[in-house]
Amino acid sequence: MAHLIEQMAYVGSAPWHGLGNHFSPQQPLDVWQKEAGMNWEIQESEVWFMANAIGNLGTIHSYPDQKVLYRSDTKEALSVVSKRYQVVQPHDVLELYCDLTEASGYELETAGVLTRAAQFARSCGCNHCHLLKPLGNRELC
Repeated sequence: MAHLIEQMAYVGSAPWHGLGNHFSPQQPLDVWQKEAGMNWEIQESEVWFMANAIGNLGTIHSYPDQKVLYRSDTKEALSVVSKRYQVVQPHDVLELYCDLTEASGYELETAGVLTRAAQFARSCGCNHCHLLKPLGNRELC
């Protein structure tokens, strides 16, 4: 999974792969967001394409049933999705897991951006256990 890491942050011991930004525990959400590379927003745009191209000229058309999701900082396209797709911002994902870990007695240990920012991951732990799940619909481990 290390090859999928774009940016991450952790507290405590360094992860097995040695990647990420280390900082002290009990940091506020904005520190986690910056250090984990999650301090950007997902923006969206209509899908446009060129048809009947002759050289650089052609007619531009929209595809109204889809939208393109892209990063606000790099403008890198993340995915093309249905107009019905509900975007969840990186900040909101991180805030949800910070709230859940606090309520359940866990502590957020790692957070980061995977696979060209198409997925987020986090790891939570307590004194006797660890939990690692992707924040998406695919299992990573």
